[in-house]
Amino acid sequence: MPRVWEVPVHDSTRVRDVRVAARDAAGRALLPEDRVAAAELVATELATNLLKHAGGGRVLLDLVVPAAPSYGDDPLRLVQIVAIDHGPGIADVETALMDGFSTRDSLGAGLGTCRRTSDGFGLHSVPGKGTVAMARIGPRTDRPGTGPYPPQVPVRAGGVNVPLAGGEYSGDAWTCVRTADRVTLMLADGLGHGPQAARASSAATHALHQAAHLPPDELLRRMHTALRETRGAAVAVAQLDVSAGQLYFAGVGNAGARLRRGDTWHGLVSRPGIVGAHLPTHLHRHQEAWTPDSLLVLHSDGLPSRWSPGPATGGPPLLDPAVVAASIVRDASSSARPVRDDTAVAVLSPSPPDRSS
Repeated sequence: MPRVWEVPVHDSTRVRDVRVAARDAAGRALLPEDRVAAAELVATELATNLLKHAGGGRVLLDLVVPAAPSYGDDPLRLVQIVAIDHGPGIADVETALMDGFSTRDSLGAGLGTCRRTSDGFGLHSVPGKGTVAMARIGPRTDRPGTGPYPPQVPVRAGGVNVPLAGGEYSGDAWTCVRTADRVTLMLADGLGHGPQAARASSAATHALHQAAHLPPDELLRRMHTALRETRGAAVAVAQLDVSAGQLYFAGVGNAGARLRRGDTWHGLVSRPGIVGAHLPTHLHRHQEAWTPDSLLVLHSDGLPSRWSPGPATGGPPLLDPAVVAASIVRDASSSARPVRDDTAVAVLSPSPPDRSS
């Protein structure tokens, strides 16, 4: 079961906690020592920025698996570090991202150096609403598939996972897998909370990686068998046929899904039931056109059902999907009203024209 970390940052002592969590996460990802140090540096800088510029916030750390074509017994994992705040926002994002720019009391790394050090970096800030900064740290080896997104596929996926009340394990999970010209995004919400719920969602993740060539409805049936010895889970599966420009979706339980085309959003409906316990006899497979301005959001019921798409979900596909997901979580909560359940949000979006960043 994957470990997740949520560290509230409201005083300088918590910056150390963020650094310790980053070292723990990097160790679990089996990163070499220089990349462990990089994770500590980036996490500490992001946590320090929360205090200096926003009066506090929280840092989420997770281990994410790149959307590689195969899973294997020892999948590569990247450490994903996300800093979220409800502060005043960044007035000049371009200056803040200049290499070496830093506050006088920080490490002197600056957001620009964090971006250069990371294998993936994203930043989104809205004046008066707050900022989301995200960095991914990997081993930086020649191993295929070490990047955050699959090569030669014009879509990318990302997400965040927030455990209830700072728990060590989230009952939610998300993952993305590439097979030939198809990209499959899945989100699972294990029943309840804690390790047993995490065991159910992890079983769904493993089942997807073992059979990602199947269509969404068949994947749900495969997962139903795999989850019989667990509590069960609500599961949403979306599969994009890149060459045909078609998105297929099937879901069971209260995992939510919304698709944007242009300026219009509409929901994708799941069937009642519990994967692993009560699977509907008929699983409807939705088919939707996927266009260059499409955006797909899958989420667990920790996110309010009437969440409103914010600024991060609009416009051209320039933002990293994990940044979009974190912004959705931030906009649906506040420092005084945190998420009310384990909460996972996963996003599928077109890749920007320049993928070098």
